[in-house]
Amino acid sequence: MLKGKKILLGITGSIAAYKSILLVRELVKAGAEVKTVLTPAAADFVSPLVLATLSKNKVLVNLADEATWANHVELGRWADVMVIAPLSCNTLAKMAHGQCDNLLLAVYLSATCPVVVAPAMDEDMWHHPATRQNLQQLASFGNKVIPVGKGELASGLFGEGRMAEPEAIIRFLEAQVFRQLALAGKTALVTAGPTYEPIDPVRFIGNHSSGKMGFALANALYLQGAAVQLVSGPTALQPAYEGIELIRVQTAQQMYEACISAFPAAAIAVMSAAVADYRPVEAAPEKIKKTGSGMELQLVKTPDILQSLGSLKQPHQFVAGFALETTNETEHAMQKLRNKNADMIVLNSLRNKEAGFGVDTNAITIFDKDGGTTTHGVMPKDAVAAVIVEHIIQKLYAPKV
Repeated sequence: MLKGKKILLGITGSIAAYKSILLVRELVKAGAEVKTVLTPAAADFVSPLVLATLSKNKVLVNLADEATWANHVELGRWADVMVIAPLSCNTLAKMAHGQCDNLLLAVYLSATCPVVVAPAMDEDMWHHPATRQNLQQLASFGNKVIPVGKGELASGLFGEGRMAEPEAIIRFLEAQVFRQLALAGKTALVTAGPTYEPIDPVRFIGNHSSGKMGFALANALYLQGAAVQLVSGPTALQPAYEGIELIRVQTAQQMYEACISAFPAAAIAVMSAAVADYRPVEAAPEKIKKTGSGMELQLVKTPDILQSLGSLKQPHQFVAGFALETTNETEHAMQKLRNKNADMIVLNSLRNKEAGFGVDTNAITIFDKDGGTTTHGVMPKDAVAAVIVEHIIQKLYAPKV
């Protein structure tokens, strides 16, 4: 999402400036080109040399340096977004009232790109009426304000005023500045994680699914503009973006009911959860004691969610499923594509140690109902999700034959 983006990072005089080092590192790692502008006070908190080394660009502090003039107008027009993190109380007040006594403020007043700020100050300063008024004024200019965090502050107090963490700032940029519109107006339904089918109050039938692929798909669909409903089995994961609606379930029956309820409003359904195929006929009300030489467990099939959605699918709806196979992968994936009336099946294999359950990478083959096959090697699951969503977009908007 940030690859190739030009980001101008402004840093002001705050103890939170140390986080800007991590922010630059993560932005560059994400593929962005980063240039930094410091207020004179910020140079007391963070080393320009470190920032220059990480960004691979000269760090600017002064309007003029010996015989060289920093072109603040050019900087303000170069960037896709200007991020000021941390934003001190002092610089906030100056921005709100159009003051221009340093290079950072000159760049801000010249910027033609979106401006995003991440405030950082002590709790009493954060809640002061003047600060509240300045923030409102800044927002009224069209600037976006990243919410502060709550925790231990430099003063030793515990409260609001902490600058957002670098990862949160990146997520904010992705969702609020660079979010795409390819799927705007469409709702996407995604399932993720395992299901747990209770045997008794402490035991269950389940699997090793972590939910990482499903959550990555929900994030990728959201970043393309879709309204996303994510139905997740038991997992500790959280969606990366607040706009994703998370519905937590435990069992296959609960996931089935959630999907059947949400599917009529969905244009896209991606069933990536590892749903248990069987459940005990009855769950014991109390813990089963260990007696005798063994135990027999009678099982019945759980609802087939993908097949159910395939049977309900309307012409405007696109249904995708996953197939995790250990043998005859292609044959089984193609069979699933036909039997479930899906538009697409994504195959991965447990024979590849870098794919499947519990790892951060995946390798997939996409099978389309029109006979197309596309294979992608090992990639991080976020990248795999982006590839799958791009494939869905292409199929959704392909000319109808």
